[in-house]
Amino acid sequence: MFVNILTNAIRFSATFLYGSTGEIITEKSGHLNLGIPGVMCVGSAVGCLVEYYLVLAGVNVGFLLVLLPLLATFASGGLMGLLYSFLTVTLKSNQNVVGLAMTTFGSGLCGYMVSPITGRLHIIAPMSVHFSNMFGVAETNWFTSIFLSHGWLFYLSIVIAIVAQVVLNHTRLGLHLRAVGENPATADAVGINVTGYRYGATVIGCGISALGGFFAVMEYMGGMWDSAAYIEGLGWLSVALVIFTLWRPALSIFGSIVFAALYILGARLSVSFAMIEVLKMLPYVVTIVVLIITSIFGSKKTQAPAALGLNYFREER
Repeated sequence: MFVNILTNAIRFSATFLYGSTGEIITEKSGHLNLGIPGVMCVGSAVGCLVEYYLVLAGVNVGFLLVLLPLLATFASGGLMGLLYSFLTVTLKSNQNVVGLAMTTFGSGLCGYMVSPITGRLHIIAPMSVHFSNMFGVAETNWFTSIFLSHGWLFYLSIVIAIVAQVVLNHTRLGLHLRAVGENPATADAVGINVTGYRYGATVIGCGISALGGFFAVMEYMGGMWDSAAYIEGLGWLSVALVIFTLWRPALSIFGSIVFAALYILGARLSVSFAMIEVLKMLPYVVTIVVLIITSIFGSKKTQAPAALGLNYFREER
């Protein structure tokens, strides 16, 4: 039973890893995007619709059945990020209000888009080919079952998280992005394009986060659509994971497994309904504890970007 729970937790963790990695990239630019749950909702809906209609149209080229839904999902998330950036960077709207509005909008739009095909979305997607099958590794022991029995989208989430960590901490691009998130006025003064970096980080971050919603439906749930509210809940956990892992994409790899394990324990254990709800609350409780501890005892490296949630007015520099 332990191996089965851990295997499912690791597989499910990619949903949170996509969502949190995208949000970390966004927040490093100084944008507090609370619209990530809505972004993941829209991403799941668009990706599933593209996949569904490609199969319905008789497309049987595996490469296209994989690539086109992924590109559509990323593009839909990017468009949500573009909308958020236009409202907060160009129009200087309040980031919290815009983010919450985007979550409500994304959840509603998702339900509307998927409603015509609800109950007909059970598709075995080609991206569900297991790593072990690809390389001829037999799933005969606990190691291969836990670590090598997942679809390649799971491993892609780890690669993206590691690349994000390297770019943020070891490249000039990452240095400029972090400078924008810490002190946009100073960054602007030395010639860094604050507007460009905030737009770029938010669009790319939302595109990555959108993949989390698509993964949850097409990979983890095998094409079985639940509801927009379900995806939205996963999005809020992804936002909480950003704080839990101290804005570090690499640490999110392990944090996402913890969140996934806590989330699915209630469904696997024979406990009361009240205990199930308590188990689902644990990721948020742990996040609050981490936030309190790092606020009291942590160094500047464990804190959020200094300009997070603050719009930049160049004339006030």
